[in-house]
Amino acid sequence: MTTFVTHSGLLTLRSLRSLLRMPAYLLFTLVQPMVWLLLFGQLFQRVAELPGFGGGSYLEYLTPGVIVMTAMMSAGWNGTSFIQDMERGVMDRNLTSPVSRGALISGSLAYQAVTTVVQSLIVFAVGLAAGARYAGGPAGVLVVLLCSVLLALIFAALSDALALLFRQQEALIGVSQFLTLPLAFLSSVMMAPAVMPGWVGDVARFNPVDWAAVASRQALSADPDWAAVFGRAGLLTAVAVLFGWLASRAFRAYQRSA
Repeated sequence: MTTFVTHSGLLTLRSLRSLLRMPAYLLFTLVQPMVWLLLFGQLFQRVAELPGFGGGSYLEYLTPGVIVMTAMMSAGWNGTSFIQDMERGVMDRNLTSPVSRGALISGSLAYQAVTTVVQSLIVFAVGLAAGARYAGGPAGVLVVLLCSVLLALIFAALSDALALLFRQQEALIGVSQFLTLPLAFLSSVMMAPAVMPGWVGDVARFNPVDWAAVASRQALSADPDWAAVFGRAGLLTAVAVLFGWLASRAFRAYQRSA
């Protein structure tokens, strides 16, 4: 167990060093979220006045949704580091070394978790600077960070598994783009369930992106429904564990096709 933790930590540090050498990558991943937050937040601010929306500020509604969406979209690219390692021969050397498959996955997921926390805090700061205010306070912010990290782990694990199966950058990007936008729009990331078409609301109940968005908004509200928060956080945790296990199993398919 100690060896597993050590190897996971070293692999995480390796990825973080790569990020520190290219900090522009982190800024690049925040360009689209800033467009959603600042442009859409102003363009659709009157949406909050629709009957059933619940009133309040649309920017306050949108900010946790953008945090969740950023976590999902950024994590969808996580497997590209595996593909780069394959192309450089690093992956094959890792698999013939004492490093366990689980440590390779957990190191990758830990790196994505750290990146997600940094991204989420930046989006929060921009939302606050733009005028969003939340009654949930620091406890609510911590819940948002937890939910965004859990969602990121789900999509990062899926991205790693797809990278090991497809072994091609283009295929990974294509599948990621195919999944992320539909899942974002089939949730309450941008629109309250009361004003969405009925079938979209039905689909959203089974959408992890919606689980994270709903739990985040509840935690930031003045009177959170903690049962809803913990229930959805529990579902996100279960799916994250499942996808992490599946990602580690995908090494078998990679080795068979190597």
